[in-house]
Amino acid sequence: MARLSILEFPDPRLRKVAEPVNEVDSRIKTLIDDMFETMYAAPGIGLAATQVDVHERVIVMDISDNQQAPRVFINPTVVILDETLGEYDEGCLSVPGFYETVNRPTRIAVTALNKEGETFTEELQGLMAICLQHEIDHLEGKLFVDYLSPLKRQRIRGKLEKAHRQRA
Repeated sequence: MARLSILEFPDPRLRKVAEPVNEVDSRIKTLIDDMFETMYAAPGIGLAATQVDVHERVIVMDISDNQQAPRVFINPTVVILDETLGEYDEGCLSVPGFYETVNRPTRIAVTALNKEGETFTEELQGLMAICLQHEIDHLEGKLFVDYLSPLKRQRIRGKLEKAHRQRA
Protein backbone atom coordinates (compact mmCIF):
# COMPACT_ATOMS: atom_id res chain seq x y z
CA MET A 1 0.00 0.00 0.00
CA ALA A 2 1.04 3.58 -0.55
CA ARG A 3 0.09 6.95 0.82
CA LEU A 4 -1.20 9.20 -1.91
CA SER A 5 -0.99 12.99 -2.14
CA ILE A 6 -4.24 14.76 -1.31
CA LEU A 7 -5.14 17.71 -3.53
CA GLU A 8 -6.00 20.90 -1.67
CA PHE A 9 -8.48 23.66 -2.49
CA PRO A 10 -8.29 25.67 -4.75
CA ASP A 11 -6.53 23.09 -6.97
CA PRO A 12 -8.57 22.99 -10.22
CA ARG A 13 -8.25 19.19 -10.44
CA LEU A 14 -10.73 18.99 -7.54
CA ARG A 15 -13.37 20.39 -9.95
CA LYS A 16 -13.09 17.54 -12.46
CA VAL A 17 -16.13 15.23 -12.61
CA ALA A 18 -15.19 11.58 -11.99
CA GLU A 19 -15.92 8.85 -14.54
CA PRO A 20 -17.72 5.59 -13.68
CA VAL A 21 -15.59 2.55 -12.92
CA ASN A 22 -16.13 -0.01 -15.69
CA GLU A 23 -14.51 -2.96 -13.94
CA VAL A 24 -13.47 -3.60 -10.36
CA ASP A 25 -10.08 -5.07 -11.16
CA SER A 26 -6.74 -5.29 -9.34
CA ARG A 27 -5.94 -1.66 -10.21
CA ILE A 28 -9.14 -0.43 -8.52
CA LYS A 29 -8.56 -2.72 -5.51
CA THR A 30 -5.02 -1.32 -5.12
CA LEU A 31 -6.41 2.22 -5.41
CA ILE A 32 -8.91 1.40 -2.64
CA ASP A 33 -6.17 0.04 -0.36
CA ASP A 34 -4.01 3.11 -1.02
CA MET A 35 -6.96 5.42 -0.38
CA PHE A 36 -7.64 3.78 2.99
CA GLU A 37 -4.00 4.12 3.98
CA THR A 38 -4.03 7.77 2.92
CA MET A 39 -7.32 8.53 4.69
CA TYR A 40 -6.30 6.86 7.96
CA ALA A 41 -2.90 8.60 7.96
CA ALA A 42 -4.40 12.06 7.28
CA PRO A 43 -6.50 11.33 9.54
CA GLY A 44 -9.97 11.46 8.04
CA ILE A 45 -13.26 9.57 7.85
CA GLY A 46 -13.87 9.73 4.11
CA LEU A 47 -11.92 10.11 0.89
CA ALA A 48 -13.01 10.31 -2.74
CA ALA A 49 -10.66 9.27 -5.55
CA THR A 50 -10.91 12.80 -6.99
CA GLN A 51 -9.06 14.06 -3.91
CA VAL A 52 -6.02 11.93 -4.81
CA ASP A 53 -6.17 13.00 -8.48
CA VAL A 54 -7.83 9.81 -9.73
CA HIS A 55 -11.01 10.82 -11.50
CA GLU A 56 -13.03 7.65 -11.10
CA ARG A 57 -16.14 7.13 -8.95
CA VAL A 58 -14.53 5.49 -5.89
CA ILE A 59 -15.11 6.45 -2.25
CA VAL A 60 -13.68 4.99 0.95
CA MET A 61 -15.09 5.78 4.39
CA ASP A 62 -14.71 4.72 8.00
CA ILE A 63 -16.61 6.72 10.62
CA SER A 64 -15.65 4.38 13.48
CA ASP A 65 -13.47 5.58 16.33
CA ASN A 66 -10.97 2.74 15.91
CA GLN A 67 -10.64 2.35 12.11
CA GLN A 68 -12.46 -0.97 12.25
CA ALA A 69 -15.42 -0.27 9.92
CA PRO A 70 -14.01 0.40 6.44
CA ARG A 71 -16.62 0.96 3.72
CA VAL A 72 -16.20 1.13 -0.06
CA PHE A 73 -18.64 2.76 -2.49
CA ILE A 74 -17.91 2.41 -6.22
CA ASN A 75 -20.20 4.23 -8.69
CA PRO A 76 -22.56 5.31 -5.88
CA THR A 77 -26.02 6.67 -6.59
CA VAL A 78 -28.18 8.18 -3.86
CA VAL A 79 -31.89 8.57 -3.29
CA ILE A 80 -32.99 10.98 -0.57
CA LEU A 81 -35.44 9.20 1.74
CA ASP A 82 -36.27 12.18 3.95
CA GLU A 83 -35.99 15.82 2.89
CA THR A 84 -35.33 16.90 6.50
CA LEU A 85 -31.93 18.55 6.65
CA GLY A 86 -29.42 18.05 9.42
CA GLU A 87 -26.70 20.52 10.33
CA TYR A 88 -23.19 19.19 10.59
CA ASP A 89 -19.84 20.93 10.96
CA GLU A 90 -18.01 19.52 7.97
CA GLY A 91 -14.31 19.44 7.44
CA CYS A 92 -12.36 18.11 4.49
CA LEU A 93 -8.92 16.67 3.86
CA SER A 94 -8.79 18.90 0.75
CA VAL A 95 -9.64 21.99 2.83
CA PRO A 96 -7.39 21.37 5.85
CA GLY A 97 -8.02 23.22 9.07
CA PHE A 98 -11.48 24.55 8.24
CA TYR A 99 -14.86 23.40 9.55
CA GLU A 100 -18.15 24.99 8.54
CA THR A 101 -21.80 24.11 9.05
CA VAL A 102 -23.47 22.47 6.04
CA ASN A 103 -27.08 21.30 5.83
CA ARG A 104 -27.73 17.94 4.15
CA PRO A 105 -30.42 15.24 4.21
CA THR A 106 -29.73 12.81 7.05
CA ARG A 107 -31.53 9.77 5.62
CA ILE A 108 -30.61 8.39 2.20
CA ALA A 109 -30.42 5.14 0.27
CA VAL A 110 -27.28 4.33 -1.68
CA THR A 111 -26.71 1.80 -4.42
CA ALA A 112 -23.08 1.07 -5.26
CA LEU A 113 -20.51 -1.63 -5.89
CA ASN A 114 -18.34 -2.94 -3.06
CA LYS A 115 -14.62 -3.78 -3.31
CA GLU A 116 -15.47 -7.15 -4.86
CA GLY A 117 -17.59 -5.51 -7.58
CA GLU A 118 -20.87 -6.69 -6.06
CA THR A 119 -23.89 -4.39 -6.16
CA PHE A 120 -25.54 -3.46 -2.87
CA THR A 121 -28.26 -1.08 -1.73
CA GLU A 122 -28.34 0.25 1.81
CA GLU A 123 -30.12 2.87 3.86
CA LEU A 124 -27.78 5.30 5.62
CA GLN A 125 -28.58 7.79 8.36
CA GLY A 126 -26.83 10.48 10.36
CA LEU A 127 -23.10 10.96 10.00
CA MET A 128 -22.75 8.08 7.53
CA ALA A 129 -25.36 9.65 5.21
CA ILE A 130 -23.81 13.11 5.51
CA CYS A 131 -20.27 11.83 4.94
CA LEU A 132 -21.27 9.87 1.84
CA GLN A 133 -23.01 12.92 0.34
CA HIS A 134 -19.89 15.00 1.05
CA GLU A 135 -17.72 12.43 -0.76
CA ILE A 136 -20.13 12.11 -3.69
CA ASP A 137 -19.89 15.89 -4.07
CA HIS A 138 -16.15 15.40 -4.66
CA LEU A 139 -16.92 12.97 -7.47
CA GLU A 140 -19.07 15.72 -9.01
CA GLY A 141 -16.29 18.34 -8.71
CA LYS A 142 -17.93 20.06 -5.76
CA LEU A 143 -16.49 20.96 -2.35
CA PHE A 144 -18.19 21.75 0.95
CA VAL A 145 -16.98 25.35 0.61
CA ASP A 146 -19.38 25.68 -2.34
CA TYR A 147 -22.22 25.62 0.21
CA LEU A 148 -20.78 28.66 1.99
CA SER A 149 -21.20 32.33 1.24
CA PRO A 150 -18.81 33.76 -1.39
CA LEU A 151 -17.14 35.80 1.34
CA LYS A 152 -16.41 32.76 3.55
CA ARG A 153 -15.26 30.73 0.54
CA GLN A 154 -12.87 33.51 -0.56
CA ARG A 155 -11.49 33.86 2.99
CA ILE A 156 -10.73 30.13 3.14
CA ARG A 157 -9.22 30.19 -0.36
CA GLY A 158 -6.95 33.10 0.57
CA LYS A 159 -5.71 31.43 3.76
CA LEU A 160 -4.98 28.14 1.97
CA GLU A 161 -3.21 29.89 -0.93
CA LYS A 162 -1.05 31.75 1.59
CA ALA A 163 -0.22 28.46 3.36
CA HIS A 164 0.70 26.86 0.01
CA ARG A 165 3.04 29.78 -0.82
CA GLN A 166 4.72 29.51 2.59
CA ARG A 167 5.32 25.76 2.12
CA ALA A 168 6.75 26.24 -1.40
